[in-house]
Amino acid sequence: MTRVKRGVTANKTRRNVLQKVKGFRFGRSTKEAMAHEALVHAGKYSFAHRKDKKNDYRRLWTVRINAAIRPYGLSYSKFINILKTKNIEIDRKVMSDIADTKPESFKRLVEFATSK
Repeated sequence: MTRVKRGVTANKTRRNVLQKVKGFRFGRSTKEAMAHEALVHAGKYSFAHRKDKKNDYRRLWTVRINAAIRPYGLSYSKFINILKTKNIEIDRKVMSDIADTKPESFKRLVEFATSK
């Protein structure tokens, strides 16, 4: 069997790992083993937090809608219930954006939803 020298491959791997951890602090940016472990953890966190981000945004939309609906004497839950009973299907992201950027349009939406 022929002899395989792995210097080029090892250097390439080392260079790539250290390039990815550029900007990390302390030995995590210079020591290969620590850098590799830091990358593994960073990958786990980024995967988990991509999922968490969706929940964070939904929570933000809820808070914005609740803040916008309070001056009209309603709570968030009552307002959502009214929308569901009237079959007004508008998602929270859009409703939050309307409440934030176009308060007059949001007011018309509230008046339409609360009218008998």
